[in-house]
Amino acid sequence: MTAYDIFEIRWHGRGGQGVVTAAKIIALAALIENKFGVAQPFFGAERRGAPVMAFNRISKRKIRIKSMVYNPDMVVVVDKSLLNIVNIFSGLKKDGSVIINTKEKPKISNKYNIFYLDATGIAMDLNLRIAGIPLVNMPMLGAVSKVSNIVSLESVKKAVRTEIKQMVDENIKAVEEGWRRVIKYG
Repeated sequence: MTAYDIFEIRWHGRGGQGVVTAAKIIALAALIENKFGVAQPFFGAERRGAPVMAFNRISKRKIRIKSMVYNPDMVVVVDKSLLNIVNIFSGLKKDGSVIINTKEKPKISNKYNIFYLDATGIAMDLNLRIAGIPLVNMPMLGAVSKVSNIVSLESVKKAVRTEIKQMVDENIKAVEEGWRRVIKYG
């Protein structure tokens, strides 16, 4: 990233999976590294389980754009069922990356840089759940750190310690496991 570039991330998930929190943590990790980071949620009156999006912009200079991210460098899919509902590739830059929460190699176009990890399995193994729903956002944060190289793993862990107030050690472990277990497709 040069001094004038803005790295943009579009998160796709369902209400209750923590995509808004994940976007906030990535923005905070950027601030920890003396970069500028912005996180924006996009949801209306959705309920738990409804599709939601969140967005990040990270740069070495001040960010003045306050709109949705239309041409992301990276797309993060926290719930693989959204692959059948949402065009996750919409606007993705030519050399863009996609990270998907799935156990198996995703059956999608290999036109982009595709990565995947079993974030659900990691959350279940670490007993990270709220109301029975696995908190998959933490492993996905680790994967975003590794694949994008836009914020370091250490900065993400510091941001988690600042933002998360419960089960902090388990959340940190989930971030580390996501970083370690993300796999490049193909």
